Amino acid sequence: MDEVTAAEGCCRHHKKTPRSAELQADVQKRLNRAIGQLNGVKAMIDENRYCGDVLTQLSAAESAIRRVRELLLKEHMETCVVEEVQAGNTEVIDEVLKLMRNFG
Repeated sequence: MDEVTAAEGCCRHHKKTPRSAELQADVQKRLNRAIGQLNGVKAMIDENRYCGDVLTQLSAAESAIRRVRELLLKEHMETCVVEEVQAGNTEVIDEVLKLMRNFG
């Protein structure tokens, strides 16, 4: 499977267990904050702002995205992974390990 097909296949999967409204709201809030921070970085670059200030803003955006990733990984492990293992699909463990390696 080539990269494009693999990426398209990835995006067509749906969770069996819906995310809680609380998690949905938290993730949306954090993503909106990160988007705002990245838009701020774009504006800072356009305004030729001091590099240290731009880097600080980038760090804040990375931190927001990292937290979203952690929340979603926790949700994935508590729902999708547990459901797959209970159904006898232990290959999902390899998927989680691959996902975690990509976080570095």
